[in-house]
Amino acid sequence: MTIISAPQQESAPSGTSPVSTSPDRPPAGNLSRKGHPGWIVAGSLATGVLAAFLLAVAPFIPATESSLTGAILLGLGLGWAMLAVVSVRLTDQPQKWAAAPALFMGFGGLLLLVLGAPAQEVLVLVWPPALLVLVAWMILHTNRQLHSSGGRILLYPVFVLLTLASVGSSFETVSAAAGAAASPAQGQLIDVGGHRLYLNCTGSGSPTVVLEPGAGGMSSDLGLITPAIARDTRVCVYDRAGRGWSDPASTPQDGAQIATDLHTLLQRADIPGPYVLAGHSFGGLYALTFAAHYPEDVAGLVLVDSTPPASDPGSVHGPRTDADGTLNRVSALVSSAAQLGIGRLLGVTPSHLISTTEEYIQGGSSAQQAAGLTDFTDRPLAVLTAGAGSQPGWNASQEALASLSTNTSHRIIQGATHASFVADQEHAAAAARGITDVVSAVRNTSPLMP
Repeated sequence: MTIISAPQQESAPSGTSPVSTSPDRPPAGNLSRKGHPGWIVAGSLATGVLAAFLLAVAPFIPATESSLTGAILLGLGLGWAMLAVVSVRLTDQPQKWAAAPALFMGFGGLLLLVLGAPAQEVLVLVWPPALLVLVAWMILHTNRQLHSSGGRILLYPVFVLLTLASVGSSFETVSAAAGAAASPAQGQLIDVGGHRLYLNCTGSGSPTVVLEPGAGGMSSDLGLITPAIARDTRVCVYDRAGRGWSDPASTPQDGAQIATDLHTLLQRADIPGPYVLAGHSFGGLYALTFAAHYPEDVAGLVLVDSTPPASDPGSVHGPRTDADGTLNRVSALVSSAAQLGIGRLLGVTPSHLISTTEEYIQGGSSAQQAAGLTDFTDRPLAVLTAGAGSQPGWNASQEALASLSTNTSHRIIQGATHASFVADQEHAAAAARGITDVVSAVRNTSPLMP
C-alpha cells in the first residue's frame, strides 16, 4: 500500500518567525510610520515663520499695514498646513487639527491682501474672539493626538503667544473705541486738512510762544515749562499728528509737513503772529523749518538742546527717497504690531507708537529741511545746551546754531541733561527763563543778554 505523505512546510530559517498570512496584518515590507513628531513640529513652525518673513519683505507685497499683515498670516498658515500634511504622511501621530489654523490664517491673509483696509476693519472686530476659541480647540486636540513631549513643548509657547495676541487685540479695540469717544478737558481740536490737531493756549500777552516737544513727545511733556511762560505771555502747546489728542495723519510727517500743519493750525485757531518758537530736541528741527518756510511769522527762536540740522542743506528741497520701500515697510509693520496692544504695554497708544517710528524714519529728511534756515538776521535767538551727558561735537553743533543770528545768546546749563530740560524742575525753569528772555527782547526790540 502506498502511503502519500502531506507536503511538509519549509521550515523557517533559524532565528526568524514564520511569515503570517493573516489578512489583518500588512504584507511584508510595509513598515509602520514612526517618524519624529517633535522634529516635524519644529520644522513646520520654522517654515511658517520663515515664509511669513519672506512674504513680508517681498517686493510684490504692497507696503501697507493690511497687505503686510495678510502676507504674515499667509506665511504662518503655510506652517500649520505643513504640520497637518507631513504628520499624516510620515508619522503614526497625524495632527489633522493643524488644518484649522492653516485655513483660519490663510483665509484671513487672503482677505487682507485682496480687499485691504475694508477687510481689516471687519477682521479687527471678529479675529480676536475667533482666535481665542481656535486656540482652545487646538490645545484640546493637541493633548489628544500629539504624544510627543518635544512637540508639545514647542507648541504650548505658540498657543500662549496666540492667546496674548487675541487678548491684546481685544483690549486695543476696546481702548481705541473709548479713546475716540473721549474729548480733551481743555484746549481744542482743529482740522488742518484731513486730520485734527490738538491745541491748548494759556496766558495772555504778545508775542505768543509756540512750544515744540522733542521726538516722541507731546504737549503734556512740557508741563513744567508751560505754566512759567504763561505767567509772562500767551503760550500755546499742541500735539503733533498721532500724539496725545491729535488724529493720525495719512501723509508722511517730515519737518516740512509738520511746519505746514502747525502754520495751518495757528491760522485756523486765530492765533496772530509773529511767534516765538521754542523747540526741544527734534522740536528744534521743526522750529527751524517753520522759520525757514514762514520767516515773516517768526519773531524769535529758542532751541533747547536742539538736534542739529544736516550739515549739507543742498538736498533740503529734494524728495524723500525710499526706493525699495523699506522705510514704509518698517512703519507698516510697527502699525500692525501696535494693533496687538503692544503700544499699551509701553504706555502709549498705537497711533503714538506709529507716529514716533515715522518721526525717526523721517529724521534725515527733517534734518535736511531744517538746514534751510541759513540766516535768522538780527532776530532774537537763544540756544540752551545741556552741560552733561552730551556726545563729542555736540557743543560745536550748538555754537553753529547760535551763529544763525547776530542777536543771540548761547547758554550751557550746568548739570542739565538732554532729557532733564523737560523732566527736572530746575532745568525746566532754566528753559523757561531762556524763552521769556527772548519774549522780552522781541517786545523791547533789544539785544539778548548772554
